[in-house]
Amino acid sequence: MSTVTAYAATSATDPLIKTTITRRDIGDHDVAFDIHFAGICHSDIHTVRGEWGRVKYPLTPGHEIAGIVTEIGSAVTKFKVGDRVGVGCFVDSCRECAQCRAGEEQYCDNPGMVGTYNAVGRDGQPTQGGYSGAIVVDENYVLNVPDALPLDKAAPLLCAGITTYSPLRHWNAGPGKRVAVVGLGGLGHVAVKLAVAMGAEVTVLSQSLKKMEDGLRLGASEYRATSDPDTFVELASRFDLILNTVSADLDLAGLLELLKVDGTLVELGMPENPMKVPAGALIFGRRSIAGSLIGGIAQTQEMLDFCAEHDVTPEIEVIQPDYINEAYERVMASDVRYRFVIDTASLR
Repeated sequence: MSTVTAYAATSATDPLIKTTITRRDIGDHDVAFDIHFAGICHSDIHTVRGEWGRVKYPLTPGHEIAGIVTEIGSAVTKFKVGDRVGVGCFVDSCRECAQCRAGEEQYCDNPGMVGTYNAVGRDGQPTQGGYSGAIVVDENYVLNVPDALPLDKAAPLLCAGITTYSPLRHWNAGPGKRVAVVGLGGLGHVAVKLAVAMGAEVTVLSQSLKKMEDGLRLGASEYRATSDPDTFVELASRFDLILNTVSADLDLAGLLELLKVDGTLVELGMPENPMKVPAGALIFGRRSIAGSLIGGIAQTQEMLDFCAEHDVTPEIEVIQPDYINEAYERVMASDVRYRFVIDTASLR
């Protein structure tokens, strides 16, 4: 076991504090790496504050992790010391169920994927995330970060990137397709960049027009306010695919009416209240509503390679670890353009 410096939550209400956590010894198939950058995802805040179920405190969050390999196990074949690597939302799965064998480890059902934090690893110990100086992960759950991607900007791609890339690929976003992105935040701004890079025509749907300049700069061809009733009249039956990146309770009937026949609305956020889906909006247009959860390891690597090839990177604000609690408050106030990334040098 080794000890590393980290920031951890001790309860749902207290600020995160600087502390130490332990990492397991290197196993035959393990990769150890120094963490250089860790993104702050809204999911971190939901988990820390106990909004998504039971939390195993003390908890070190962080599942957007990028760094440099420092040591490898004797049987590791995919990585070497000095490699640029990343880890996303999970660090293990059963490897035997149909989903794991198909490369969709995020849907592992035996008993489920092992989260990068707030889960229990094969060693029986709680998993701890990336707000820390170093980590040890099985090589099968580690990603190569291409040289063309700066490590600080690569970190958020391990969650925000794959969460939006996967549904865009699954529902065939590309030339000739019209895609709408609901919300221009940490997920939404990456979704816009990815969909544009894939060749789709992209519209941003946001409550107001205050981020319109950013949306158009990122590649959207149109930016419309959902607070304006004319938006739903003028864009009716327009889109092949809508990605809803926000977790607020929205007017799903209105969004569904924006879809073409056979169009799909994909939910990426987790609203607090159960969704109300009007049957008529689905039936009269053969429309679908679906959900999507991050992506498997192979697709995550595909996403990183795609981003490197097409120069797709998130817009970030790099912070020091002692600013994490302030950053959490700013995320909750939607006061970030568009992803906080922790420089973990002081934790190494």
